[in-house]
Amino acid sequence: MPEYLSPVPNWSEEEKPTMPGSPSMPRHRGRVRLAYALISILLGLTGGLGTALVSANLPTIQGELGLTPSQGAWLPAVYLMVNVSMNLLLVKFRQQYGMARFAEIGLPIYAALTLLHLFANTFAMALLVRAASGAAGATVTTLATLYMLQAFGKKNVPRGFVLGIGISQLATPLAWLLSPALLDLGDWRTLYLFESGLALTALAAVVVLKLPPGIRIRVFEPLDFLTFGLLATGLALVGAVLAQGRVQWWLAQDWIAYAAIGAIVLITIAVAIEHHRKVPLLQTRWLGSAAMLRFTLGAISLRFILSEQTYGAVGLLQTLGMGPDQLQPLYAVLFVTLIAGIVTSAMTFSQMAVLPQILCSIVLIGVGSYLDTDSTSLTRPHDLYLSQGMLSFAAGMFLGPLLLMGVQQALKNGPAYLVSFVVLFSITQSIGGLLGPAVLGTFQVIREKQHSSQINEHLNPADAVVAQRLQIQSQVYARTQTDPVLRNAQGMAQLGQAATREANVLAFNDVFRLTTTLSLVFLGWSLFHTVRLKRAADRAAAQAA
Repeated sequence: MPEYLSPVPNWSEEEKPTMPGSPSMPRHRGRVRLAYALISILLGLTGGLGTALVSANLPTIQGELGLTPSQGAWLPAVYLMVNVSMNLLLVKFRQQYGMARFAEIGLPIYAALTLLHLFANTFAMALLVRAASGAAGATVTTLATLYMLQAFGKKNVPRGFVLGIGISQLATPLAWLLSPALLDLGDWRTLYLFESGLALTALAAVVVLKLPPGIRIRVFEPLDFLTFGLLATGLALVGAVLAQGRVQWWLAQDWIAYAAIGAIVLITIAVAIEHHRKVPLLQTRWLGSAAMLRFTLGAISLRFILSEQTYGAVGLLQTLGMGPDQLQPLYAVLFVTLIAGIVTSAMTFSQMAVLPQILCSIVLIGVGSYLDTDSTSLTRPHDLYLSQGMLSFAAGMFLGPLLLMGVQQALKNGPAYLVSFVVLFSITQSIGGLLGPAVLGTFQVIREKQHSSQINEHLNPADAVVAQRLQIQSQVYARTQTDPVLRNAQGMAQLGQAATREANVLAFNDVFRLTTTLSLVFLGWSLFHTVRLKRAADRAAAQAA
């Protein structure tokens, strides 16, 4: 029997919380429900907008702080390295202490560190702020979902769940839309000032309108903290390898190999400890079942192929010289289509619609990636509205049903399994989000080198077409450079830059083809298992009859 830490009120069946740590579900007036919904939107945006602003303006911040590319890559990576491990303790913390207490402790620290960074503008302080943002982000995202559930009530829990989870996805396109205006108000400090303001506003909202009380029970055990330390360190090392492998190159740095080995050792020890505990933090036998392994592979694959948008399309446009100002119209389209995907998923959600929604998302990702495979150096943001809009709609559609499907599977085995699932889902999304740019970026670099070598093989100055192009390139410097030898050398350099640009475009087209192929493979794999499970269920029903 659980050890209750507070008296259990005499709730009606409709008001009872789903599990310890969840708030109760009393009936609210219309204005109160609207307030819960608005606070949910504020919390969802606060959880991701800070790190999204940093990622969107990383070159500016990197230049202002005097960071190298490898140092700059740590800033978004540290967020995920901390965020992925916080969910190990977050579920149990809210079961024992309640979510509001965690928010009232974490959000002020996060806001204070953000404000402190405005005065101590060092690389170490920037990393500390990103780590605090990762810890706060895990809390605030969960709070956003719980507040949205209050707005919808117990009868519409699945739809409120889908909307609450989807709000945090709006942070990335919104950050690109807001960045130019924020930077016009000042330098990079304006971004951190805005981030701290969001944290303080979210704190005020949580304090003014609290979640209804729930059931608090004693759940922490001493070995939980040992498991947390081992897994948090191991997962942080995995994040470091994926974030820095492409930047510092995989085989060029010894520490990457040591970090990977250390991650494997620490995670293996943590899993071995949990496997033999009587009351484990992680249900290793359930996580190792065939159904959960398929879920893990599917969740990572979906997040991986969606990296075509964050790395592929945006990376192509940035390579062609597009900055935040030029990318604003594209992100406005992504923002609208993402909202459309989230709303469509919530409004059409049902137990029968979960798999069709996920399969539809995979199809949209594959079609959108295929439409981008004929990009050229003349491609501009408006050329990608349709393809990237499809990917954004798919991103808004798949996350809620995928998470809700896993939660339902966990609750069938008992509330203790929810901790394991939340950790698993957080790992799949964070690792998939890092794995996508790491693998696609490595593939793009390799293909760019191959295309560059093929293009340069045909740049023979004796060729009439190449000689004419060199003459045109040299004439550009005729007014500023009188020496014909130097003018010709500058023309050759310009031609080489053009060749590199074209090689990069061809490499990004290869990335789009790769994601298209992976989408088709993933779709076929999903359909195969869907049909297989359906036939197994039909046979079981026939035998029971």
